[in-house]
Amino acid sequence: MNRLQHIIFICVDTLMSQAIDKGIEQNKLPTFQFLMEHGQYYRNVVTSFPTMSVSIDSTLLTGTYPDEHRVPGLVWYSTQDKKVINYGSGFWEIYRNGINQYLNDALIRMNGDHLNPQIPTIFEELDRMGLQSGSVNGLIYRGSADHQLNFPFWIHMPTALPKNITVKGPDLFAYGAFSNPLKSVKSLPVSPIGKFGFNNEYSLGMVTHLIQNEQLPDFMYVYFPDLDQKIHKKGPSDLDGVIRTDHQLKTLLQAFGSPEEALEKAVIIIMGDNGMAHVHPKNRQPVIDLGQILNEYRILRQGGAVTDQTELILAINDRMAYLYKLTSQYSFEQISEVLKADERIDILAWKDDDWIRVVRSGSSKKFAYRSQGDLVDPYHQSWTLAEDPEVLDLQINTQKNTVDYGHYPDVLRRLSAALHSHHGEYMVVTAKPGYELKYGSSPTHIGGAGHGGISQAESLVPLIIAGTDHKPESLRVVDLKSYFLQLLQE
Repeated sequence: MNRLQHIIFICVDTLMSQAIDKGIEQNKLPTFQFLMEHGQYYRNVVTSFPTMSVSIDSTLLTGTYPDEHRVPGLVWYSTQDKKVINYGSGFWEIYRNGINQYLNDALIRMNGDHLNPQIPTIFEELDRMGLQSGSVNGLIYRGSADHQLNFPFWIHMPTALPKNITVKGPDLFAYGAFSNPLKSVKSLPVSPIGKFGFNNEYSLGMVTHLIQNEQLPDFMYVYFPDLDQKIHKKGPSDLDGVIRTDHQLKTLLQAFGSPEEALEKAVIIIMGDNGMAHVHPKNRQPVIDLGQILNEYRILRQGGAVTDQTELILAINDRMAYLYKLTSQYSFEQISEVLKADERIDILAWKDDDWIRVVRSGSSKKFAYRSQGDLVDPYHQSWTLAEDPEVLDLQINTQKNTVDYGHYPDVLRRLSAALHSHHGEYMVVTAKPGYELKYGSSPTHIGGAGHGGISQAESLVPLIIAGTDHKPESLRVVDLKSYFLQLLQE
C-alpha cells in the first residue's frame, strides 16, 4: 500500500449483504460491483450488541465492547442519574422523557461523559501518532481537537441548550447543521426537512469537496444514515435505498477523477453497522408489550420519576430491552418465568455473581456460563459452560475443547459485554425474529423490520475493502480499529 493513500470509511446504516447480493444479481449496483471486483467482500462480519448504531459505532471507534466503552445502547437507565438515558429512539418517547434531557444526553453527554474517557477512540490515537482524522456525521466522534457545536435560535431559545458549546472531535468535524466546516463555502442540505444535515447528501457533499480540494485527512469516517429508515419501513428486501446509495458512492469515487484513480489514492471501506430482522404484519401480533406482560409489577412510567415504590424499569432498544430490578422482593428467575410464558420472546439473560444465566421462551432448558475456562471459541476467548448449551445454539467439541456459534454470533462475549456495560441489576430481553418489543411510546415497525437483538439477521453485516490487499485478521466490528491502525502504519 502506498503511504500517500488515505482511508475513507463509509458506514452505511443497515446495509445488508443480502441486499448487495440481490442488487448485483439484478445488475443494479454497478459501484458496489466495481469495488468488490477490485477489492475484498465479506458478507458476515459480527457487529456489536445491542445492535443499535450508537453502541456499534462506539465499538468500532474504540475497538472495545460495551463493557469497556460504556455506551450500553440507544436507551438505558443510569443508576447515577436515576433516569432513563435516550439518545433518540422516537419522537413521542423522547417527548415523554423530556426534550431538554434528550438534547443534553444525545448532543453533549454521550460523547462528553458516557463514552468511557479511559478508552481512546481511533481519532485520539491517530492524533497521538501525528496523523489527521475526520468525521462526517458520525454519532461517536470524540477526538483531541476543540470544535464548536452551534445551535440556531429556534433550537436553543425554547430549550435548555446554550447557543454554542465546545466539544472534542477529530481534526475535521462535520456534524450536520451544528458543525458545518463548509458553511461559507458550499450549500449543503441542513434544513429541518433534511434532518438538520444528518442525511446522505450532506455527508456526500462534504467528502466530495474534501476530495476535489485535496483536503482529505489520513482517516475519514463518513456516516450514511438514510437507508435505515427505508428498511425499517419497507423491510429487509427493499432495494431502492441501496440503489440510491450505489449512485452516491459512484459520485464519491468520481470526485477523484475516476473509480480507478480513487483506489490509487485511497482505501475505500464500506460497512453496514447492523442488519435487520423482518417484523410480521399486524395480524400476526408482532408487538410484544412488556408493560402488559409485566403489569403485576410497578414499572416506571415514561417521563416519570423513580421512587421507593418503583420495582422495574424498562429501556427498549427495538428488538432488545434492558429490564432493571430495583427491588429484592423478586428474583430475575421469577421475572423470567413471567416473560417466558410469551413465546414471541427469545433470550432472557442476567448476571448471577460471576455467572451469566440464560433461558429461552418456549423451553424449560437452562444455561449458565462465565469467562475463562477450558473451552475456546473461534475468537480465542475461553469459557466455562454449565447446563444446556442448546439454549444459545452452541456447538461443543469435547475432543478439541472448542465451542462454535450457531444462530447467535459471538453470543457469549457480546451478551456478557451488554450485561457488564453499566451499573445496576438488570436483565437482557430479546425478541424472536418477526417480533419487536414495546413499552409506552417506544416506536414499532409493523410489517417492516427492526434491529437491536442478537440474532444472525441483525448481527452479521457486510464489509467491502478496496484499494489494499491487506486483509483483516478477524471479521468482527470490535477488531476493525486495530486493522485501520495497521493500514495507516504500513
